[in-house]
This record gives sequence, C-alpha cells and structure tokens, in this order.
Amino acid sequence: MPLEQAQAIRNARLADLHPQLDLVLRGRTRITLEVGCGHGHFLTAYAKAHPDEFCVGIDLLADRLARAGRKSRAAQLTNVAWIHAEAALLLDALPPDLRLGPTIFVLFPDPWPKRRHWKHRVIQPAFLSLIGTRAEPGTRLCFRTDYAPYYTEASAEVARHPDWQISPATLWPFEQPTVFQSRAASYQSLVALRR
Repeated sequence: MPLEQAQAIRNARLADLHPQLDLVLRGRTRITLEVGCGHGHFLTAYAKAHPDEFCVGIDLLADRLARAGRKSRAAQLTNVAWIHAEAALLLDALPPDLRLGPTIFVLFPDPWPKRRHWKHRVIQPAFLSLIGTRAEPGTRLCFRTDYAPYYTEASAEVARHPDWQISPATLWPFEQPTVFQSRAASYQSLVALRR
C-alpha cells in the first residue's frame, strides 16, 4: 500500500475516533488502560473493584467489545468504556492532557510465535515509548503471557527501555483470570514502573 494511501486511512480512523473519545473521556484526566481487552472479563471485574478509577479497554475486534459492553452494563458500571481501536492510534488520539495511570494492562496478547511476525507483537520499543509519554511516573505496566519465548523477549524489551523499569518487588495489582489465563497450563507476569 502506498504511503499516501496508508496515511489517508490512518487520518480517517483518527477522525472517527476523536468524537467517540470526546464523549467517553470528557472531563477525565487519567485512565486505567487495558490493551487487547477481549470480552472484558478482566477489566469489568477490575472496574467494579476500583470504582474511583476510569477504565478503558481497547480491542481490534468489534464483537469482543460488544460482549464486554454487555458485561459492564449488566454490572451497572459507569467507570469503564470499550473502544474499537488499535493501541498506537488510540494513544495518538487521546486528549493531550490525559494521562495513563495508575495501571496499564497487556494480558495474553497474541504472541505471534513465528519470528517473521514478531513485528506485530504489542511489546515493542515504539509502543513502550508511546505509553511512556502518556504515563504518570510510577504507573504500572502489567504484562502477562502464557508463551514463554514472548515473555523472555518482552522482558528484555522492557528492561532495555529508558522509560520503564521492571519491578520484581511490585505485586500484581489485581487478580481476575482472563479466558486465556483459565486455559493456560502456566503463565508468566511482569510489572514495570514508569520512571
């Protein structure tokens, strides 16, 4: 795809995203973010347990977000929103004064196991920089996967990044098994703090 066409598509997606964000985030200065929220099991439970935080879950699949919305409406939650967006686009579209914190969750993302597909993995230097520009100091980045090679690579990426410091002493902030977690024989987690 030519660069001009790709930029036009991106600009159109940003234009579609702005009104939705204006409505959902009006008056907010900070959000807890889950990247790849799936059907919303985790973030619905988290929002219920943390009524003082406003939570945003994003995913690329609209049917997952519809299910997530049904869960949060059934729980009568007003502190959670579901947005159909890719992470980098959402971060670019956020209001300039809005900050991420106290937590960013990336739970069981697609591991893209083939080396030629690693460029699609969420935990990359560019993503870490993007969330770093929006995160308050001390914000927790919580990553969990059931694919050990991805955990190893993600840990190395986070450890190398100047915005983040892996913090083995920081406890995982909230437990609620995701669908993927309940199916996994084992998984690994890391918590990093925004410097």
